[in-house]
Amino acid sequence: MKRLEQVPPLGAEGTSRNNLYPIFLRMHKIQTLIVGGGNVALEKLTFLLKSSPNANVEMLAPFFRDEVKELAKQFDIRLIDMSYEISSLCDKDLVIAATDNLEVNKQIYHDAKQRHLLVNVADTPEFCDFYLGGIVTKGNVKIAISTNGKSPTTAKRLRQFFEEVIPDDVNILVENLNQYRKTIKGNFEQKVSALNKITETLISK
Repeated sequence: MKRLEQVPPLGAEGTSRNNLYPIFLRMHKIQTLIVGGGNVALEKLTFLLKSSPNANVEMLAPFFRDEVKELAKQFDIRLIDMSYEISSLCDKDLVIAATDNLEVNKQIYHDAKQRHLLVNVADTPEFCDFYLGGIVTKGNVKIAISTNGKSPTTAKRLRQFFEEVIPDDVNILVENLNQYRKTIKGNFEQKVSALNKITETLISK
């Protein structure tokens, strides 16, 4: 068994590293609020729906762009025509502040933290519990890319790179391996060993 002492401390030797922990959320099972209805809110909504078209989303703003309204109709997004109030956070799990007023965005952040909600304030990394990074989706395969909020452009280029190099039929491989896994006999370690032998050629040089 590997001893914990062998693991280098976080940020050792003064190096800069990304300490974010990536998770994949089942967006249809949580309540998401986007505050804003302009260009930034549209960008956040578009990004979210591209990855999770079944997301449970509510948007709050005194004004909504026509593009936001079209997406709302297409994906059954509830639009609430009013300015932000703290009561808007009731029954929410995740909040995205995307208004054109930084002070309002900051207030949303502080209100959300009082309610122990996860919050992202657009273009303000210091007021974010999470970032919306680059995402590559190939059927059941999904890769999330983060630059720790420092360079969305780099994340975008990496996403484009992986979209090109990862074949579309990788999903067929995943489906076949899933079916094969169900036929393997033995305990957990034996199943892992069998799957490792089959997939080791995927990374062979």
